Amino acid sequence: MNAPSDAFLHDKLHALHAQADEFIAVRRDIHKHPEMGYKEYRTSDLVAEQLTAWGYEVTRGLGGTGVVGQIKKGTGSKSIGIRADMDALPIDEATGLPYASCNVGIMHACGHDGHTAMLLAAAKHIAQKGVFSGTVNLIFQPAEEGLGGAKKMMEDGLFTQFPCDAVFGMHNMPGHPQGQLVFRDGSAMASSDNVTITIEGTGGHGAVPHRAADPVVAGSAIVMGLQSIVARNIDPQEMAIITVGAFNAGVANNVIPQHATLKLSVRSLNREVRILLEQRITELVHAQAQSYGVKAHIDYKRGYPVLVNHLKETDFARDVGEELVGADKVTRQGRALTGSEDFAFMLEEVPGSYLLIGNGDGTGDGHGVCMVHNPGYDFNDHNVAIGSAYWSLLVERFLAEREL
Repeated sequence: MNAPSDAFLHDKLHALHAQADEFIAVRRDIHKHPEMGYKEYRTSDLVAEQLTAWGYEVTRGLGGTGVVGQIKKGTGSKSIGIRADMDALPIDEATGLPYASCNVGIMHACGHDGHTAMLLAAAKHIAQKGVFSGTVNLIFQPAEEGLGGAKKMMEDGLFTQFPCDAVFGMHNMPGHPQGQLVFRDGSAMASSDNVTITIEGTGGHGAVPHRAADPVVAGSAIVMGLQSIVARNIDPQEMAIITVGAFNAGVANNVIPQHATLKLSVRSLNREVRILLEQRITELVHAQAQSYGVKAHIDYKRGYPVLVNHLKETDFARDVGEELVGADKVTRQGRALTGSEDFAFMLEEVPGSYLLIGNGDGTGDGHGVCMVHNPGYDFNDHNVAIGSAYWSLLVERFLAEREL
């Protein structure tokens, strides 16, 4: 690849910085009007209108509110997919910004407004100034936040209608310097499964516990026993998390309740570990329940799988990053994250890679202190230019008219 200081890159960065204000305004407009998963009506309208104006063939309805913009140039047979998520979170915003959410109880607390704006900015540049030969599929996805919008788009025929040789996605990440590009091949984000355990006991008076079968005591034993799975059943060099986020039982101090309910979040970075966790949780819960004379019912719902970045595509994405911003602003093998991402479903079907862009580390302009999913979070607008430049260069390098 060419050196990052050549005239080509200089012109590209200059062009994308010149249009940044236009898409910062778009980002703030989306931020002000956040929408929950599968209800991104206004956002998808905005995306579709802009893509159509730039000459994309626009398809709507995949995943309900999903939008795909396709553009072809030249005679190249290769195709690339780039995905941005559009949904917000059920959080009351506390930023005090002039463009803060006007929808009570909903805010863009994860930066999906920025992801959408970066890809829209890239879309305009790709359509008007992109030099490539092949097909570009821009995927604007609904419902990433726990609702599996990626899987729904795929079930509706995403990769059947829009075949991709590779697919890429990007997420902002507070704590990394603004504009730092972070890559990782292999397992990059954890699987996430949700488990509800209902313990059925025999209620009774708190003064005569021997005449009851106490689901609270059984549930407490289960909570403690679950932690032994990570400590004693999982290879210490593997990551595994079992979090009991809710334990609900009873309403009075002198009544042993009939039922207790536990709600778990289960995560891992290894597909085999994920299977083992489900097996051991199921065995331990039933065994503990039996030992306390109660019954346990387990509703084990598999959520997002482990996000596994493909080596070839990640190496390619790294090289594009270094070409664009220089090696000092690229982390070639960052740490895996214990959060989860439904882009993992796409990577199970199509090779590709998911990268991070630093949202700020609290220095310089002061951005980046606040983590995502926080009422005080805001996307760093300085990333609109660099994120769109990265997507534009990635497309041109992947669909190069000649071998570089």
